[in-house]
Amino acid sequence: MDKIVVEGGVRLSGKIPISGAKNAALPLLAAALLPSGRSIYKNVPGLADVRTMAKLLTMLGWEVEGSGTDTLSIGSPAPDKLKLEAPYDLVKTMRASVLVLGPLVARYGRARVSLPGGCAIGARPIDQHLKGLQAMGAEVKLDHGYVDVTCKRLRGATIVLDVPTVTGCENLIMAAALAQGRTVLENAAREPEVEELALVLNKMGAKIQGAGTPIITIEGVDELKPIEHAIIPDRIEAGTYAVAAAMTHGDVLLEGARPEHLEAVIAKLRASGVTVAAEAGGLRVKGDADIRAVDIVTQPHPGFPTDMQAQFMVMACVARGQSIIKEMIFENRYMHVPELGRMGADITVDGRTAVVRGGAQLTGAAVMATDLRASASLVLAGLVASGTTEVLRVYHLDRGYEQIEQKLAGVGAKIRRVVG
Repeated sequence: MDKIVVEGGVRLSGKIPISGAKNAALPLLAAALLPSGRSIYKNVPGLADVRTMAKLLTMLGWEVEGSGTDTLSIGSPAPDKLKLEAPYDLVKTMRASVLVLGPLVARYGRARVSLPGGCAIGARPIDQHLKGLQAMGAEVKLDHGYVDVTCKRLRGATIVLDVPTVTGCENLIMAAALAQGRTVLENAAREPEVEELALVLNKMGAKIQGAGTPIITIEGVDELKPIEHAIIPDRIEAGTYAVAAAMTHGDVLLEGARPEHLEAVIAKLRASGVTVAAEAGGLRVKGDADIRAVDIVTQPHPGFPTDMQAQFMVMACVARGQSIIKEMIFENRYMHVPELGRMGADITVDGRTAVVRGGAQLTGAAVMATDLRASASLVLAGLVASGTTEVLRVYHLDRGYEQIEQKLAGVGAKIRRVVG
């Protein structure tokens, strides 16, 4: 099994290109199910999750070309190739597979998708997806771990979401794009990736307004057309490398990063004493010799993202002072804490609250990654730890970070992948 080996104590300096956003690419690939013809996506990140989604589309009958490259071409299936079932073997490896549910029901009147269940960071149900589809006239049946959804043609409805679920909003937006009449989503997710999906669907011919706000309105149309589109940069990847630059007292230009997608992260970096400035080529981050502790509460966008909590916790470990971190999105997202403790971190967890006493000199150790962002946090810890850190189970990293060891090595880090 592969592992990442890091020798700490090196200041990062240079440029890091930011890849296309994983959390934008996955719903956009699912959106390619809606039109007839062939859609082309550029700036596609070379990630395990993207390859899984491409594999799922292929199993459903779509023609996917260029998997694992910067450009993906997705063409409609021949009638004899079409399948409307997303099997457990794929859905269990990536929850985002459920994003094919809305497009398939909207276009073909039926979909059968394995229930994704929970994941390492906590329960992540799809009840809001199903609630919305039922409001639009769909019949939903649960059968042996699968959800079977049927509707000859969905019709518009007003749907008030109990929580602003990102994938739930995306599924319902795609479903509503081909529904009859107007759909209104209230308490909608406001993430940039939701805005990106609405932008692409509108390029296809959809009529969507309000994406990026709590109320999204969709006027259904009879058909959509294929498009060509370049995916936005990954804000979480950019935020991760921003923390790496700050912790190592470095000077790094994050090429392509969009400051408007990172406002909450940038605010906390600046409160920590880090210099962050927008430039023509992206975002420049300069670390100060005296990083200050800050408190963090994770919230839905535009609040502080849960996907940056673990990375900031590492920075809090070496900052001056005490930080209080509250994880309000997922109930089990502190699994990196014991591993950081093995490296010398002083962290106490009580429910959803973690108290981090800063000023620790982290030391290298063999640590075990438990999920995607926890993996990134352990790599960051290795960058500032004395000695050698070995991060195991790096397949988690490969789900969301494209060539992380190469990008960090490109700005001076002593880091390498050991293939096992």
